[in-house]
Amino acid sequence: MKKVLIITYYWPPAGGSAVYRWLKFSKYLRDFGWEPIVYTAENGEYAELDPENEKDIPAEITILKQPIWEPYDLYKKFIGQKKTEKVNVGFLSEKKKPALAERISVWVRGNFFIPDARCFWVKPSVKYLSAWLEKNPVDMVISSGPPHSMHLIAMALKKRFNLPWIADFRDPWTKIDFYNELHLSALADRKHHRLEKKVATTADHVVTVGNQMRLEFEEIGSNNVTVITNGFDTADKIADKPAMDAKFSIAHFGTVNKARNPELLWQVASELVAENEDLARDLEFKFVGRLDQAVRESMQKYGLEKYLTKVDFLPHKEVIRMQYQSQVLLLLVNQTHNAGGILTGKFFEYLAAERPILAIAPPTGDVADILTSAKAGKVVDFDDREGLKSALLAYFNDFKNSNLNVSPEGINSYSRFELTRKLAGIMDKISK
Repeated sequence: MKKVLIITYYWPPAGGSAVYRWLKFSKYLRDFGWEPIVYTAENGEYAELDPENEKDIPAEITILKQPIWEPYDLYKKFIGQKKTEKVNVGFLSEKKKPALAERISVWVRGNFFIPDARCFWVKPSVKYLSAWLEKNPVDMVISSGPPHSMHLIAMALKKRFNLPWIADFRDPWTKIDFYNELHLSALADRKHHRLEKKVATTADHVVTVGNQMRLEFEEIGSNNVTVITNGFDTADKIADKPAMDAKFSIAHFGTVNKARNPELLWQVASELVAENEDLARDLEFKFVGRLDQAVRESMQKYGLEKYLTKVDFLPHKEVIRMQYQSQVLLLLVNQTHNAGGILTGKFFEYLAAERPILAIAPPTGDVADILTSAKAGKVVDFDDREGLKSALLAYFNDFKNSNLNVSPEGINSYSRFELTRKLAGIMDKISK
């Protein structure tokens, strides 16, 4: 088999959506003639841990680990957080108002840790991997970001060993929704854009998870960009499907930060429960994952907190089971300039659960395109009050009539196995 060195920060025992993309690619690459070798952090700062993910690591795979220094201990000390507490991602705050120390820390992170807080791992990683590659040659290298420091490691290895290189972007770099919240100086902003362009134009191939991101990288000079979405693993599907929730449960899985708080949903739901006694009796909002304080305050403001069921964290297999049990799966997209291109890994697990999806997202974005083609749910624009009200009532009426279902047709092309086939085709082409 050909050998590929995969540089990824997120790897088991990490939990959460960031780990699944390259864990699943690694799981199936051998089926297409590629032996994965993974380089990852020995002691990464992960928001969640899920040892269950280790079951998907291919047998006898080579995993290279090196210690990483990250400034999170200093950050925790500075903001008064316990050393054992996890650092939230996406600028989520579970406090009513982030303290001045937190706001200062965000500014420091954006302006001095470029491209991210893992930047101190780049030089030692290049040194370690260069020595390893001298004795253990590979046929190509792949880096996955964020964190985008992984791309800087791969770029240095490409230059030294003339290796074919694929830069995989699970999320944008300078187009990411919270980029403006970093409060960057003009100098720092230029450096981010310069590094992003250098990675995008130096890599032999760029892979993104959605079409809008593909267009953004082509605009800054990438000549070879391919979309390979996230997906679902058929091996994770539950054969003996659990009983459905007795309540009309609208469930969200994953982090909800302040920017993703669906204020309009709370307004509309509040009106509907006041008008409809059956809905008031049957409604349940389930949130599994971290929830910003702003979301709780909004629900309380509209009298909906009594409908909230909150679960902090579940192992992945339990998340999947709960998705199957839920009546409707809620997908929230940040209302930002790049909203049309946001396409999370969670969305594809929603598809696999074969439950109706309610997406609050742009009606012409990547999510809308897939939902429409797969006939798997409804998309409502951010300010479409009547559309949201109509969608909720339609789903509730189907629930009352025991007719709340979707067809599984149209989702098979998003299986992890088929997506790995597509990736391997690119790898074969550029490694000749």
